[in-house]
Amino acid sequence: MTSSRESTAYLTVSCLDKPGIVAAVSGFLYSKNANIIHSDQHSSDPVGGHFFLRMRFHMPELEDSLEAVKNEFKEQVADKFEMDWSINPAWIKKKTAILVSKFDHVLMDLLWRAKREELFTDITMVISNHEDLREEVEAFGIPFHYIKVEKDKKDESEKKIIELLNGNADLIILARYMQILTPRLINAFPNKIINIHHSFLPAFVGADPYRRAGERGVKLIGATAHYVTEELDQGPIIEQDVIRVNHRHDINELKVLGRDIESQVLSRAVKWHLTEKVLVDGNKTVVFT
Repeated sequence: MTSSRESTAYLTVSCLDKPGIVAAVSGFLYSKNANIIHSDQHSSDPVGGHFFLRMRFHMPELEDSLEAVKNEFKEQVADKFEMDWSINPAWIKKKTAILVSKFDHVLMDLLWRAKREELFTDITMVISNHEDLREEVEAFGIPFHYIKVEKDKKDESEKKIIELLNGNADLIILARYMQILTPRLINAFPNKIINIHHSFLPAFVGADPYRRAGERGVKLIGATAHYVTEELDQGPIIEQDVIRVNHRHDINELKVLGRDIESQVLSRAVKWHLTEKVLVDGNKTVVFT
């Protein structure tokens, strides 16, 4: 029995909607003796809208022909429809780097899920502006890098971070990294940085959302996983969830309840990103779950 990932790839497409896209893509894969395992599509509007497609397909000996298949798809299909597209192998683990400060709950959840291959990824490093979590991270055999961040030397710190990330990160996760990234770092990895924010955005943007939620007397608290953009907590949302609370919950109880939601929301968002299920549409996402 072959592995479910062997000779298997993800094909994603976004372009202006018009007749014939699905037929062209399916016909191309058929001509290559490929079997479509799963297919999802969405149109924002059938007349003048934007079209999104995700396929998972199996093609014999794809490991040896992947680059040739990409070139032929570009020439025969993608250029004709002016597509933004990708064909990425399912058998290769994406490289993931995690940035964290002192809170360990989402970090440890990610490390355990990756170890169990619930998240099919190679965590190449953890970077932190504090030393607190070094022992826990290194126990997983993962390199831990401490980079101090000083207010008047932030550019210097981010330069070091970028040097570590270049070539070693297909995805960057902010696992409660309590620093605002500069445009230089964000633009170096567009739509490849996922943040977990501990509120149900757009409510309580920025710092200390649990305290502000408690003061407001909300009946639901939540968490939001989103791609990072230059505007704080305003990037395309990938996943959200909530839990009901009431007047009896103090701030510490809100934080305890919220940590579970944060971990679940972030792990789902990361899993979907790793399996090419998230397509960005302006400041929104199309998520094929």
